[in-house]
Amino acid sequence: MTQVVRIEQPGGPEQMKLVQVDVGEPGPNEVQVRHHAIGLNYIDIYQRSGLYSLPLPLTLGMEGAGVVEAIGRDVHHLALGDRVAYASQPPGSYSELRNLPATSVCQLPDAIDFETGAAMMLKGLTAQYLLRKTLPAGGLEAGDFVLFHAAAGGVGLIACQWARALGLQLIGTAGSDEKCALARENGAAHVINYRTENFAERVKDITGGQGVKVVYDSVGKDTFEGSLDSLRPFGLMVSFGNGSGPVPPVNLGTLGAKGSLYITRPTLFTHIATREGTQEMANELFDIVGSGQVKIPINQRYALADVQQAHRDLEERRTTGASVLLP
Repeated sequence: MTQVVRIEQPGGPEQMKLVQVDVGEPGPNEVQVRHHAIGLNYIDIYQRSGLYSLPLPLTLGMEGAGVVEAIGRDVHHLALGDRVAYASQPPGSYSELRNLPATSVCQLPDAIDFETGAAMMLKGLTAQYLLRKTLPAGGLEAGDFVLFHAAAGGVGLIACQWARALGLQLIGTAGSDEKCALARENGAAHVINYRTENFAERVKDITGGQGVKVVYDSVGKDTFEGSLDSLRPFGLMVSFGNGSGPVPPVNLGTLGAKGSLYITRPTLFTHIATREGTQEMANELFDIVGSGQVKIPINQRYALADVQQAHRDLEERRTTGASVLLP
């Protein structure tokens, strides 16, 4: 038996309950992991609230790090006792022990501790596919401007550092002067407090009226129109989250009127659908973290039993950087 955080119906943080379940043995192509740390992400709130509908009852959580305790049939890249980390579907990392598909479970280098491993997989792999794979026409080169919303969040602070390593001029937005300062400390070339400034106008000022090649937007409804207005002609709008609510229906004619813009709605799980693809992305993430060019800021730690408070803090934007749950 093991403790897991489960919801019986969608709703607020109070729906999450700590319960005992029988894990059983891993099936074919599965691995059993005992968690040492668990990542906390905004997608967990989408799933808990019902914005992203999943079968119930549901154990939440998309990433974690720990030790392999059992291996199912046809799993060949892992061994008992391996230190591992993962971002994976289906959810289930809010637990002491779980079985999960082995495809996205990667050996964790010895130089990276469990808390860092748990905090960096979903967020770090997201930053990787955004900055390295989700690119505007003609790609990105050193010196190019990009706009990144929620730059002081878990994905944002990793992206600020990674963009600096790539030589990009990242313009980061955040909701307070303190968060803007944090984004700048982590590599943002320019910062904008969207509560006190019109970010689209400031972007045009910063770029000499041209706009940016690409916007990475996890905020959604509140920033969508301004994001389109921040792009240069043929620019790419990347909507990868809904922190303020879903983006309303888009009139495609708007994209033409604003400069023949491109728009995409990518997800991490399309990128990590294969073992080879997952490992390739993870290797690049491990390398840049191991080099020290990207550090994973873990600014909040909660006991698994305090998961309701963790969700309240995340939802009310009281957190910066990454948060982890400790079983």
